[in-house]
Amino acid sequence: MASGLRSRLFAVILKRRRFLSSFTLSSDSPALGNSSNGAREALSQLRFERNPDRITQICHSVDLKPDSHIDRIAYSKAVSKLKDAKDTEGIRSFIRESMARLGCISERAASHFIILYGMGGLVSDAVKLFEEMPGMGIERNVMTLNSLLFSCVLARDYSELKRIFMEFPRKYGLEPNLGTYNVALKGFCVSGSANMAHSILAEMDRKGIIPTRATFASAIAGFYQEEKMTDVGKMSSLMKRYGIEQGITIYNVRIQSLCKLGRTAEAKALLDGILSRKMKPNTMTYSHLIHGFCKQGDLDTAKSLYREMIAKELNPDFDCYFTMAYYFCKGGDFEAAFIICKACMDNTGKVPKISTMTTLGENQEPDVEWVVLQSTPRDYNKSKELGKEYVGMASDQVNRTWMIMCHDKIPMIERVQSQCPNLSAFQVRS
Repeated sequence: MASGLRSRLFAVILKRRRFLSSFTLSSDSPALGNSSNGAREALSQLRFERNPDRITQICHSVDLKPDSHIDRIAYSKAVSKLKDAKDTEGIRSFIRESMARLGCISERAASHFIILYGMGGLVSDAVKLFEEMPGMGIERNVMTLNSLLFSCVLARDYSELKRIFMEFPRKYGLEPNLGTYNVALKGFCVSGSANMAHSILAEMDRKGIIPTRATFASAIAGFYQEEKMTDVGKMSSLMKRYGIEQGITIYNVRIQSLCKLGRTAEAKALLDGILSRKMKPNTMTYSHLIHGFCKQGDLDTAKSLYREMIAKELNPDFDCYFTMAYYFCKGGDFEAAFIICKACMDNTGKVPKISTMTTLGENQEPDVEWVVLQSTPRDYNKSKELGKEYVGMASDQVNRTWMIMCHDKIPMIERVQSQCPNLSAFQVRS
């Protein structure tokens, strides 16, 4: 069976050739363009770029504007990459230069840059921008206040979140709205201060602001995290008072929370309750349960849930596939791992993580070899032209690693190393 599995794995992967884009941006390249296509090309470049100067260069080669959704994604990606590089000053300079390039910025743009500061862990800079807005001709309002609170949540600066929530509305004459309370509540609950939910909900009630299902979802997740089950019950009762049904969203929060606590039997009981009430579970319902049972090593139950999920015509997302592939490999069930990897590639167009695929590769037949390449994107794009047998398998963006599977083993490695001297290559197995 193992022999057949190995051959099928190679056949499936060979069938799905996944080459990276050969587009690269050199230091003397012209601007990528002013349209959404330019932003998309920039995102393609940012995906594998690690050099802080190049990250900034790529973004500044495009006329990005915060009013565009795809452009906001590019801004966020750049800040995320700079944070990964631990380039705090680079983040600060990038955001300031981006604002300067725009000239006059709107309230919406200011809100986005405040959030970017939070993504970069620069809450003090976010606060400074918020305070300097009037001098820039921008009116401070509840939208920018909410962005500042969200910035604190992203930076996990919960003490500053509390200070701003308690002081700024009164200090700047701003009236909190539903968004204000939802952001603050989520931050408090994530940080282990779920008890704040009671006072926040009471204040909302006094002001006539009706909480939503999202409000209660944050509170319930927070109380589960702190294992305060009595408070979970209080939230359920309060939802009834407002005429808010739990719905599948709340059930998913409860199932995920119980799985995180290792209480998978209780989580599964909630699913049984959902089905008995003729409610329809969704993809996330099963994904949370599958992750919970996999983490506990109960792979049989995870498989049963997966089969049930497929029978209901619910499509797993790639995170669910990746979870199963990883834990099935870890448990030594390579047959199941192969089935999941095949389904993942067929249904999502993505390949599980390189560590998982390496584990499968270590169980290949003698005439099938996995080879790991470690390089820059430019080297990889060059190396893939060396032979039709190249199949871009899985990528580790942090270590710039690609995995290839082929039949000719050593000759392929020699060709790579002779034509791409900056590319290191080594076999998974000797």
